[in-house]
Amino acid sequence: MSDMDHRPGVHEAYLLKRHLKLEDLDAAKAAAIAQEIDRLVGVDSVALDKDTRRLDVAYDASHLRIEQVEEIVRRHGTDLDHGWWTQFKEGWYRFTDQNVRDNIRHEPWSSTKLPPRR
Repeated sequence: MSDMDHRPGVHEAYLLKRHLKLEDLDAAKAAAIAQEIDRLVGVDSVALDKDTRRLDVAYDASHLRIEQVEEIVRRHGTDLDHGWWTQFKEGWYRFTDQNVRDNIRHEPWSSTKLPPRR
């Protein structure tokens, strides 16, 4: 898949796919949440199934963080599931989001180059 297969501004190298279970979700909340997330810069795809209460979102981590998605969920009167698996995944998602952002800013260094002057 190339960058041409994604929404404008979404780079495949920074594309992350997230799957979160939500609490207290009805059809109106699901539609509002999905619509608002879909409008964010960096979102490649979003799907929310009200029956399974599962939010699937793919986004470019150079533009977006999982915390921004969570804020939208909470603003619409629901929250992430409080089970241990969802909490574990949320922590892992935060870690990998930060790792992608750190790697974007990192300048590679090689032993064949002179080290930076201090």
